[in-house]
Amino acid sequence: MPPKLDPAEVVRTALRLLNETGLEGLTLRRIATELKVQAPALYWHFGSKQALLDAMATQLFQEMSAEPWPAPEAGWREWVAGSCRNQRRVLLRYRDGAKVFSGTQLQGSEHAATLERVFAALVAAGFPLDEAVQAYATGAAYTVGFVIEEQCVHPLPGEVDARYDPAARAERIGGAYPLAARAGEGLFTGFDERFERGIAVLVAGLAATVPGIA
Repeated sequence: MPPKLDPAEVVRTALRLLNETGLEGLTLRRIATELKVQAPALYWHFGSKQALLDAMATQLFQEMSAEPWPAPEAGWREWVAGSCRNQRRVLLRYRDGAKVFSGTQLQGSEHAATLERVFAALVAAGFPLDEAVQAYATGAAYTVGFVIEEQCVHPLPGEVDARYDPAARAERIGGAYPLAARAGEGLFTGFDERFERGIAVLVAGLAATVPGIA
């Protein structure tokens, strides 16, 4: 018989350990040790580490769904921006959160309720469904990619990886490439402002390329 383990507790433990170990150090053996069981016990519920990552990503999406969302009558710009902000906010709670979320398959069907809300808001604003899907997918891809890079510099809020110090980078590059040397400030600082600027670019691009939306 399978050991009496609550899969939800395994996922919560994995997310908690993620902040200590990072994705590379998160192993089924480490999780089993934390839960005081043998590693094979986890395989009754998660046949591979990827299956566990899928479950962890599903939990992250549930947390995103629980974040504040725009009112139903809000404009499509607020829904696009709100979706991106909610994703980033949750991913930043966990070390390597964006890497965990990237490339995973969400489990079950609960996430469909949130997608339905987003697509309904965009369709009501004049988006054809395929354009609404593209808008959401583009925002999600932008957010996940942005946070992956952000978490290289700030693995957790308040932490800074010294390897990305702009001054040290500029000195290493030297004077032969002055523009590239000076770009460090724009690449590795000011993430909040840069993220919002990216959302503005996304929204402006949608307004310019999707017919029939205001």
